[in-house]
Amino acid sequence: MKKAIKKIALINGPNLNFLGVREPEIYGRATLADIEKLTADKCAELGFSSQCFQFNSEGAIIDCLQQLYYDGARGVIINPGAFTHYSYALRDALTSVSMPSVEVHISNIHKREEFRRRSVTAEACVGQICGFGVNGYILAVYALVDYFAKFEADRL
Repeated sequence: MKKAIKKIALINGPNLNFLGVREPEIYGRATLADIEKLTADKCAELGFSSQCFQFNSEGAIIDCLQQLYYDGARGVIINPGAFTHYSYALRDALTSVSMPSVEVHISNIHKREEFRRRSVTAEACVGQICGFGVNGYILAVYALVDYFAKFEADRL
């Protein structure tokens, strides 16, 4: 792998392009564009560049993760959407790329329907943040930057 660059990728999964429209009583009124700007601004403030992606298909997310690995990205913030609960292929992709990742969910998945309470992808991440609305993405930026400082100082 090439030397990692100071880039954090934000990957949002299926239906998250409908934020602001989809169930605002659960997900709020912020759009995906709002979240991407918020995340990019926080990354820049902390000295990192960012790149944002949204995919409605599982294979596209996996392809993106693999390309980010080859491009030398430092870490990933990922909201896998419904893939969270059953995508072992995505879990395997997260473990195979050897980039620290933080899983984010706008709602608290542990207080929702039974099928949403299990995350198969969180096991492949350094942590999971859920239930803090769009602020969870900002918390994820802080979490990754802190992780880099503590565990990967030699790679910065």
